[in-house]
Amino acid sequence: MHLNRILASLALAFSLAAQAAPQERPVGQAEPVFTFQGAMPTGVSVSETGRIFVNFPQWGDEVPFGVAEIRDGRLVAYPSADANRGFASVQSVVADGQGKLWVLDTAAPGFAAPKPGGPKLVAVDLRTDQVVRTVVFPSSVILPTTYVNDVRFDHRTGTAYVTDSSLSGPGAIIVLDLASGKATRRLSGHPSTSPDPAFMPVVEGEALKVRNVDGSSQPFAVASDGIALSADGATLYYSPLSSRHLYSVPTALLRDQAVSEAQLAAAVKDLGEKGASDGLEADADGAVYASDYEHNSIRKRAIDGSWSTLVSDSRLLWPDTLSIGPDSYLYFTANQLHRQASFHAGKDLREKPYGLYRVKIDAKPAY
Repeated sequence: MHLNRILASLALAFSLAAQAAPQERPVGQAEPVFTFQGAMPTGVSVSETGRIFVNFPQWGDEVPFGVAEIRDGRLVAYPSADANRGFASVQSVVADGQGKLWVLDTAAPGFAAPKPGGPKLVAVDLRTDQVVRTVVFPSSVILPTTYVNDVRFDHRTGTAYVTDSSLSGPGAIIVLDLASGKATRRLSGHPSTSPDPAFMPVVEGEALKVRNVDGSSQPFAVASDGIALSADGATLYYSPLSSRHLYSVPTALLRDQAVSEAQLAAAVKDLGEKGASDGLEADADGAVYASDYEHNSIRKRAIDGSWSTLVSDSRLLWPDTLSIGPDSYLYFTANQLHRQASFHAGKDLREKPYGLYRVKIDAKPAY
């Protein structure tokens, strides 16, 4: 009996200690917008009128449609179920502020080699909800290892800037002239578009590696991924997914074919560490935003170069794409990418639902 009383006292003491133990404090307020019970989302984009669009790549989940609009509390295939049958695997969607939603189709389901003539940008008129243009990337910029990931538009120059976030080949910035369809690979294989060889991400307390069923593993090395364009169109910000550094380059040099790769490389700026990011965005006031998937956070770079954390919340498991709405909120997906089976020896650790969140930033989109 005496022993039982001692054990009971110890159990009570441990329980009280656990209750009193300090915990990590959340930062800011992440407001839930929508939950996903089906396939995991990657991209989100909010139009100039406040419509919200999301996309689902072909990464192994059952994907009934690659692009959807969140309408009346549910997902509706966008622009239609029939149009979605023309998408092979959509990685991102971007509303350009000019009345169009652009769909970036990798044509590379499961990160396979892209289908010949498949990678493309598809423009949907948001007034008529009809596809009005398709721009196929020329084969000269699409390598067997290419995975087009994210895109930003500058309609002042008629240019689209696209990241190649290859898992096994050179990363790059693809500069696409929207009028002619001509494109060039810039900074292909440059350190700023390549995985950092010293980078080892830690997510939920575990080193993130590709872990195979046979016990072998290899680094998770992804090239240039997130991208953002300054409000004046003069500066492109970008980052490899497998890095904590933010880079920038003048867009005038990216577009100028007379500028050599050596000259362009010399103009690249390493803006220092920002955290490990999957998504970037810029606002109309000159700030840059970055997801931080190691810390369940969204961070902000002020115009003076200083960083602050806007929101940090344990629910934000792998914050991905960012988009600023006309309501001055920053929207972002949280999709548990790091819990996929490929990182856990074939065991899928994701727990539904996935989430779409927003945080107030009191700034307008850069477009």
